[in-house]
Amino acid sequence: MTLFKQRSTVYTSRFLSWEETLPPLLDRGGLVAQIPAEQPILLKPNLVEELQPPITTPVALVRALVDYLQARVENPILIGEGCGALDYDTDRVFQVLGYTKLAKEKGVSLVDLNKEQSRRSSLKHCWRWPEIFLPELCFSCFLISVPVLKVHTLAGVTLTMKNMMGLAPPSQYQQGGAWKKSAFHTDVQEAIADLNRYRRPDYTVLDATVGMAEAHLWGRTCDPPVNRLVVGGDPVAVDSYGTALLGKEWQDVGHIAAVHGELGWAEPVIEEV
Repeated sequence: MTLFKQRSTVYTSRFLSWEETLPPLLDRGGLVAQIPAEQPILLKPNLVEELQPPITTPVALVRALVDYLQARVENPILIGEGCGALDYDTDRVFQVLGYTKLAKEKGVSLVDLNKEQSRRSSLKHCWRWPEIFLPELCFSCFLISVPVLKVHTLAGVTLTMKNMMGLAPPSQYQQGGAWKKSAFHTDVQEAIADLNRYRRPDYTVLDATVGMAEAHLWGRTCDPPVNRLVVGGDPVAVDSYGTALLGKEWQDVGHIAAVHGELGWAEPVIEEV
């Protein structure tokens, strides 16, 4: 099923500050108009482990996004993640990275997606995940992915589509190894593609202010820093643009190439805001 029948637009700005850069970018990107009235909004940062930005999504960015939404809509707001670390749970990551404090200050809810009730879904055209278990919650919310710009040692890049791995429950996808969702490491490109066939993000706010140039949990940062924020409703388009910011070709990233023309378009129009 093709969700986008023509090239999408990705909106981007040079970064000044979260408060200065994000609101006009989201205004131009038409976020509010895309959110159904009264539907809960689920913000999904990349908090894979209790590591500081730029490995994880800065709490200051999510704070600015919460402020933007609370000033414009009355929808309930949740912040959800399912961390990948074996030795601790997501609540510890929320606490260490400042999300527990943010939630209390702003009156929003934190959700450990690893512990949410799951729903079984099936799609005949998915060969890697012909059936999948994902949190029931993610199907009832407007899902805003808030990833960071990173190279990934297995998947090539980790941007908005790979950020959806945080939805996967360890009860179904921990199969040995040192990670709670280790089943995704087998045929990782098609695993990411199939995951997004079941639940793609409705909108993305990509933190490309710094960028991880070598790997997703260690190594060099981009030098100079990329110094950009990127938003858009087409996850394939956003990931294509993010891949270019990392100096790579989207055609070489299997999960992007697999869903190009199906879940979105990897050749977007780029609009500077």
